[in-house]
Parts: sequence; structure tokens; C-alpha cells
Amino acid sequence: MLSPQAAGTVRATLPAVGEAIEEISARFYDTMFAEHPELLRELFNRGNQANGRQRSALAGSIAAFASVLVHRPDERPDALLARIAHKHVSVGVVTEQYEVVHKYLFAAIADVLGEAATPEVIQAWDEVYWLMANALIAIEARLRRESTTGWLRATVVARRSETADAVSLTLRPQVPLTFEPGQYVSVAVVLPDGARQIRQYSLSSAPGRDDWRITVKRVHGGETPDGEVSNWLHATVRPGDVLTVSAPAGDVTMPGGDTPLLLASAGIGATPILSMVEHLAATRSTRQVTVIHADRSPADHAHREELVRLVDGLPAARLHRWYEDPGHCACRPAPNSGYVDLSGVELPGGLTAYLCGPLPYMRSVRSQLLARGVPASAVHYEVFGPDLWLGQD
Repeated sequence: MLSPQAAGTVRATLPAVGEAIEEISARFYDTMFAEHPELLRELFNRGNQANGRQRSALAGSIAAFASVLVHRPDERPDALLARIAHKHVSVGVVTEQYEVVHKYLFAAIADVLGEAATPEVIQAWDEVYWLMANALIAIEARLRRESTTGWLRATVVARRSETADAVSLTLRPQVPLTFEPGQYVSVAVVLPDGARQIRQYSLSSAPGRDDWRITVKRVHGGETPDGEVSNWLHATVRPGDVLTVSAPAGDVTMPGGDTPLLLASAGIGATPILSMVEHLAATRSTRQVTVIHADRSPADHAHREELVRLVDGLPAARLHRWYEDPGHCACRPAPNSGYVDLSGVELPGGLTAYLCGPLPYMRSVRSQLLARGVPASAVHYEVFGPDLWLGQD
């Protein structure tokens, strides 16, 4: 909890800091990487730095945390903190790096705000930073205690092309570890220029086996660079190769019980949803399950036939698909054309929803669910990459 003096200062300066936070984030990263290039080469995602997504995510998380502290002081944004902590643990962030971030972040704040960055303002925002940092450090320490394996070697035992741009890799980790449906692992690779880059990939199969499966979609950059790691994995990894991976992580997991579920995905966001559906099938679940998927076309839908087969095996499950271009697919059940429209989909009462896909898709589905009376607290989501939804209701 912020001290009363700091709370008043943060409340008064939150609009100004919020307006400048993107510039502060850019200045922070530029300065830190100039003096610590190893962080960009070995820890941070170079692609997300190039397209600005990581900078926006940092800005959003700080502003969201500060807003909760001053406007809802009796609450703690546990969901926000847990999501960041899981990502930090999965890529190997250590406690000492919070000091490094503090140094360059507050230098950027002073530089951007200029005379407005009085000692009182700096002290108040210092409280915000360390409240957030210490909460994350505590959560990350707990997560590391619960999974003491660190980085693992995992042998690729199978490779399968799922679409023209998506390939699934079946991995056998050196230490058999279980996971929860919906979790992901980090994959660390050394690229041709010597940089070590880390990416997260959802586990696309159910737990309970000796192997894991990830599905990697090749990222075509367009106006930004192509995905470094996804393209490297596509081009080079074959059965028998050994990858460096983290223990499973992630806080967006499916609860037990018998509450109805809505599992909605788009594009490669199908992967954590597929793990959940396969787990339900493997455990012979009788829960009411509504599965929603959207894609460009049937040919772009990774694991399309597998999803149909799994849903067919669940007695109380229904599958609804939307393709922007359904073509002449003899799909069963017949897909819808265009974008997801839930107005004609029956939604059982008391459902819990899990969303994964591009942000515009998840915003649309969430809005439709809220309009249908589903409470916001029952809608959970997973974002691939930096979470640009932080702080938004």
C-alpha cells in the first residue's frame, strides 16, 4: 500500500506520467540496451523491441498498477502480477535485474519529465515501482521453488506440418514434468548471429504423457522483421535435435469442476485451447463445452481435424467455426463465413470463458460475452507476446 503522501502525489501526477509513459519506456529501453547489450541479445525479445510491443506493454503494466494503488487501494492486481511473474520465470529473469531496470527507468522518468520530476514525484513513483517489483519478486520466488528444474534439454521426437506456416514439434524433456492445460514453455535458441533469443509456445497437447507438444507458426513480419525464432525453428529443427526449454508456466489454466466452459480461439491461439479440449476428452468430461474458433480459411486452421475429433468425443460439447474464406471445405459441422458472431450461439448460464488469439478478436468476443450477461470476472484470456491489454477493462 502506498504511503498517504505518495498516494496523493501519484494520483495528481498519474495523468501526466500516463501521457508520457510511452516516451519514458522508449528512453528507458534505448539507454539500458546501449549500456547492457547482452540483455537484448540474451533475454529480451528483439522482435517485440523492434515493433514497439514490449515498450507498450511495460507502459501499460506500470500505469495499470499505479492506477489500482490510487483508485482501489484495498485491492491488489493479482491477475496482472501473476501474468508478468510467470513470463519472467519462464525466461529466467532474476531478482538483481530489478535494480538494473530501476536505474534506467528512473533516469528516463527524470529525463522526459524534466522540471516536473521533483524529488517528491520521484519518491512517490519510486514507491510504486518497488511495491510492484517486490510483489513480483515474491511471486517469482514462489514459482521457482515450486519448479526447481530451471532450463531443461528436450529432444525433438516428432515433427509434423499442420498448415503451410504451422509445424508441431513433439518434445521429450529430460525431466518428466506435468503441466496444466493452457500453460506454455519457453524455448531458448542461439541464432546464427550468436544472439540467444527466448520465445514462449503453448503446449498444444494434454498433460499426462512423457512428451510435450508445441505448435509453432512461422511469423511473416510484413512491415516489421520476420519472426527470428519461429522461422529458425521451421528451417532447422528436425527429429533428434535437442532444444533448451523451460519448465511449464502460465496462469491462464482451466479449472476443475463441472461449470460450463466457453473456449474461444483464433489463428494459432488454437494451441492452448486444444490442450484444454484434449484434457477434457482424456478425462471423459461431461461438462457443457462450447468451442469457438476463427481463422482465415480451413487450410490456415492448425489442428483442424484433431479439434473436430476431440469435440466429437465429448458428450456435451459443441464446435462453432468461422472462416473469413471458407472456400469449398467439406467441413463437419459446416463452418460459418466471416467473423465470429455469438448472437446465434447458445450460452449456458454460469459459464467460464477462455480466450486466445489476436487482441481485436479477443476484444470482440469479450464484448459479445459481456453483452450476453457473462460477468467480466468469468472471462479469462491468454496473449501471445507482450500483454497490451493490461489496464483495460
